[in-house]
Formats: sequence, structure tokens, C-alpha cells
Amino acid sequence: MNSKNTKHELQNILSGKGKVSYGEPIQAAARYLRESLGAGKKTQGNEPDKTEETERLVDYVNMHNLWNCDINFGLFISAGAEQRVFIKNTQKVLKLNDTIYYQSWSDYFDNLLLNNYFFPDTAYNLVGFYKSEKDIVYALVEQNYVATTQITDLSQVKLFLENNGFINTRNNDYYHPYLGIILEDLHDENVLTANDMLYFIDTVFYIKPEILWH
Repeated sequence: MNSKNTKHELQNILSGKGKVSYGEPIQAAARYLRESLGAGKKTQGNEPDKTEETERLVDYVNMHNLWNCDINFGLFISAGAEQRVFIKNTQKVLKLNDTIYYQSWSDYFDNLLLNNYFFPDTAYNLVGFYKSEKDIVYALVEQNYVATTQITDLSQVKLFLENNGFINTRNNDYYHPYLGIILEDLHDENVLTANDMLYFIDTVFYIKPEILWH
């Protein structure tokens, strides 16, 4: 991986100028938030108020009719602190995420785009949004279903990431010093193995704007 080229590509993707798998609906939502909340927040590293950001996001969803309730809640398979997972069919899963791990929706959209850049085999397709009875707004994403064939060897995860410029900072957390990208929580339930191939199904990316945008 050429880190200089990668940084340039990521800057274009996160600013909405570059292309990535399933990127257009994610970039469109992120662009609306960026423009409606004021230009420059991303490059300056200023986090928007999440309550106001959610209100703007709801406006965007209403304008474009993006509420999606096409979920069979009876096909629930797992849940973590940040999301619930449902079977869609033999090839796809649906995930509801309320962005609890992120300071802003913009950060969550960055995470989706970064995942789709680094791990296109498990790219997220943003298919809409869902609002619970408690008025909690969730992103609804679709992802390839991975049928595991063996338990993931975390030493192989470490080797793979180190070969791509990431440093293991502690436990299952990593950091790319040139790109300013943090990648956390890569335990053996978030990285699956099928036929000796690693599949990153639940990524938690954060960026350091002062480094990535430098």
C-alpha cells in the first residue's frame, strides 16, 4: 500500500469527490450534513452538536423518503452495544446502528466509507434509516453474509494490518500513523475467517483530522 496515494484517495472519498464501493448514498448524506451545519468542520476537526446533527439528518431522510422498515425482526441474530444484526437472505445481513460509538453522524459515515475502501468484500450499503418507537434514529446498512469455516487467528489479523502500515497499539486496536486512522475492536467476532481469508465485518474507524487532512 502506497501511503501517500492512499491518503490522497481517502481525502477525496471523505470529501465526496472520490468513488468507493456503495459510496454515493453515504457521501450524499454526509455532504448534506456538512453543508447544512457549515463548511470546514471536517477539515478543522470541529465536531458538530450531535442533537442538531440528528435533526438535520431527519430533515434529509424526510426530503428523500429514506425511512426503511423492510426488516424482518424475527430474523434477529446478534446485537452489540452499537448495533443489531438481522438475516436478510442467504447472502446478506442487515444492521441497525444508532452511532453510539461515534461523537457525530459524520464520524459514522466516515467509518462506513473507510470500511468500504479498505475492506470492499464486506462493504456497507446504506439502504436507509429507521426510527424506533423511542424516536432513536438508526442507519440501516446491508452487508455480505460471511459463512465462517474456522476460528479467526488474531495473529494473522495483526500480520495483515502491520503489512498495510497499521501498528498494534493495545489488545485488538490499531493505528496508522501516516494516515491518522484508528481502527479498534478487531476481536474474533468482528473479523471472521472463511476459506483462510479474513473478512472484517464490524469495523470501528476513527480519524485524526489534523493528520489525515494534512
